[in-house]
Amino acid sequence: MSATSSPQGRGSADGAPNLPAGFTDTFASRYVDTGDVRLHAVIGGNGPPLLLIHGWPESWYAWRFVMSPLARDFEVIAVDQRGIGLSDKPESGYDTGTLANDLIALMDALGHQTFAAYGTDTGMPIAYALAADHPERVDRLVVSEAPLPGISPSPPLFLPPQLNARLWHLAFNQLPAEVNERLVEGREAIFFGSELDASAGTKKLPADAVRHYIDTLASDPNPLRGSFGFYRAIPTTSAQNAERKKRRLTMPVLAMGGAESVAEGAGNTMKLVADDVQTVVLPGAAHWVAEQAPAELLEALTSFLAPYLAAYTTVAV
Repeated sequence: MSATSSPQGRGSADGAPNLPAGFTDTFASRYVDTGDVRLHAVIGGNGPPLLLIHGWPESWYAWRFVMSPLARDFEVIAVDQRGIGLSDKPESGYDTGTLANDLIALMDALGHQTFAAYGTDTGMPIAYALAADHPERVDRLVVSEAPLPGISPSPPLFLPPQLNARLWHLAFNQLPAEVNERLVEGREAIFFGSELDASAGTKKLPADAVRHYIDTLASDPNPLRGSFGFYRAIPTTSAQNAERKKRRLTMPVLAMGGAESVAEGAGNTMKLVADDVQTVVLPGAAHWVAEQAPAELLEALTSFLAPYLAAYTTVAV
């Protein structure tokens, strides 16, 4: 396993639109060969490692507003999941156990035995699997804005229109390729644009960011297939979670939700599987918390990670 070349163009740090000033002075894209897949990560900063795991249908780019402030104290590693962005897109391996193993291999390749991790949206169940399957590796866990398959109650079949607009993709994305991929191909702007809009609440994402996500997903058929991989593996993930929940998490957990979205829902979910859970509701945010309320998220995150940073500083001295 090794860290390899620097990617360029669409999907990379150099090819991303409207990044905060000075972003590429601190951060660079890297391909990292994990032995099974090659993952793309945007890495920068100094300090204890902090792994950021994005959600669907986004990429590492979702973290752009919080990465530079975090890099003052942490080595920030914003990864594209298997199947997403510039990471490899194999036909299989999208259950959270395999996705978590990808991230363990990534951190091994980067030389990090222990680290803090934050996963949002689909990144939340991946981060949960990471902490549950490899508790000796995860010092502190942060999650936001998702249920845990096989642990959270399933939503009802009939929902109010606003909730239906936000949640219908959970079933649609699991359909076979000959159905959902054929329906979406050539209509990515309609499908992904509506998904990003429906979960944004009253504070919509910038048009250039939405276009960036759509263009990346529409670049060829593989990103579209990869984006559905997590959902098609939900039955496998649910079975894995039935076993994971027998082993409660003991590390500190911060669970966050947007005030216009799940609010305390992520915290209530994590209390089903973890002993030490702090819950924060982020004002001014719906589902896309790192893009809609970056200052509020940073305040909660840095406070929660302060003991992790202090322990690292003490050891370094």
